[in-house]
Amino acid sequence: MPADDARRRASPLPDRVRHACAQVAARARSVRVVEERIESYAAALPTPADVPGLDPQARFVHGDRDAVIAFILCLDAINFGSGWWPTVRKRPGRSGYLTMASGLADRFRAAGAYPADELAEIEAAEVAAVLGQDPGHELMALFAASLRVLGGHVRDEADGSFARVVDAAAGSAVALATALAGWACFADVSPYDELEVPFYKRAQLTAADLQGAGVARFSDLHRLTAFADNLVPHVLALDGVLALDPRLAERIAAEQLLVHDSPEEVELRACALHAVERLAAASSLSAAEVDMVLWTRGQEPRCKARPRPRARTTAY
Repeated sequence: MPADDARRRASPLPDRVRHACAQVAARARSVRVVEERIESYAAALPTPADVPGLDPQARFVHGDRDAVIAFILCLDAINFGSGWWPTVRKRPGRSGYLTMASGLADRFRAAGAYPADELAEIEAAEVAAVLGQDPGHELMALFAASLRVLGGHVRDEADGSFARVVDAAAGSAVALATALAGWACFADVSPYDELEVPFYKRAQLTAADLQGAGVARFSDLHRLTAFADNLVPHVLALDGVLALDPRLAERIAAEQLLVHDSPEEVELRACALHAVERLAAASSLSAAEVDMVLWTRGQEPRCKARPRPRARTTAY
């Protein structure tokens, strides 16, 4: 392995994500960061005090600390499935993600946290009952598989304590994200040409969600990258910060599913993440805060009215 590659692999997880996404953005063929839009768009972003927090109705954030931590870890272990959202039952006024979050939150409020050993044995039928979905929907089996992996790690490596997983990071969001990134239920690395592109959307988001829920305090949350999904690229494209090749734009407009790990799908995520880095550098917000602003904008009717890129994947 060349020395530069070895040093890069040893660098902190967010730095590896940033470097790889910058490499993709520099050579992308179907997506481009519109650099001339960065300064004006960044100038219109809110201040950190105005960045929205977690919705307490859709998430279980008031309760015993260990139970809230268990909820956040469970929610982010199944925080994927956007490619299937058009096929699931949604709660009135809720997106696919917020439907799943609300169902899980209701279960925690009614019955408390899952014990780790019980979570390690959970099946699709129970997940479907909690989330109000068809037990035969393929997403329920994927959710159950991810929760089983999470439960197994907490049972075997943290004596069944979800809080111990978080406390082992000693106040470092980077350390927590790095630990979670090693678990299969948070896996998120894509190929691109000869590159290996780490995103680790959900591993990083877990740290931000824990701090947002008030059950952890991290001194280095600002070091995290954006949480690469399909919604932030959608918002940035609508707002002219990302430019898409007409053929890709047409496929998205026609609601054609993209293939996970295809060059176009990797470019959408990587270029959006790189654009957020540029916006954070030009504003008073961290990359995670810019991400939250853009994700919230993605709930606006103007964004929901336009088809967004979708791929069926467990990454996001």
